[in-house]
Amino acid sequence: MKLLEGKVAIITGASRGIGRGIATVFAQHGAHVAFTYSSSVEAAQVLEKELNALGTKAKGYKSNAASFEESQKLVDQVVEDFGTVDVLINNAGITKDNLLMRITEEDFDKVIEVNLKSVFNMTKAVQRTMLKQRKGSIINMSSVVGVKGNAGQSNYAASKAGIIGFSKSIALELGSRNIRSNVIAPGFIETEMTAKLPEDVIKEWRQGIPLKRVGTAEDVANVCLFLATDLSAYVTGQVIHVDGGMLT
Repeated sequence: MKLLEGKVAIITGASRGIGRGIATVFAQHGAHVAFTYSSSVEAAQVLEKELNALGTKAKGYKSNAASFEESQKLVDQVVEDFGTVDVLINNAGITKDNLLMRITEEDFDKVIEVNLKSVFNMTKAVQRTMLKQRKGSIINMSSVVGVKGNAGQSNYAASKAGIIGFSKSIALELGSRNIRSNVIAPGFIETEMTAKLPEDVIKEWRQGIPLKRVGTAEDVANVCLFLATDLSAYVTGQVIHVDGGMLT
């Protein structure tokens, strides 16, 4: 059974990692996928081909979600190409980790801009379409770090905590129009970024997780799938932890 048959989803930062996993699961469930990437042209082309091979319509767009103007243009283009937008997944994000005493103003600003301002930009850009059709699901990617904090990640934690406050506010603003806004807070997920970590660090993390394993992009994608479909029709303003029980 395809849970997203004919729905149109925009996924930011989907050429790799969690975003790629979400795009794949959505296409498998019949969604048409418009995804953005910032620099990985080859990876984006490969993904586009793979998604189209699943029998769905998919298209990659080189777009910087941190730019207000580019976000507006992107959504206009997607509506032109696909006809509408039913689901928005704000997944684009970066890290520039450092202790407060060493972090530069530029590194703080950049992480806030890419991780948090992009969520505002894209949500504002899809709002008109969703209001017109009186339905929509907005899913924003936060992190356990946004809930709990983490030494050496003050910029990242601030951006991810900001996403939670923003999403809850949007849930209150747009709920009467049947537009839902929820947050996923992933824990330790296996991606290209975590693949660079030494094995002993991963082992230590794993021991602190009640389910005793590292999460996969598919684990996150499946929760996204739930939030994008009518299975979660009465769920809005929530933060769902996909962390194997890390913050229990």
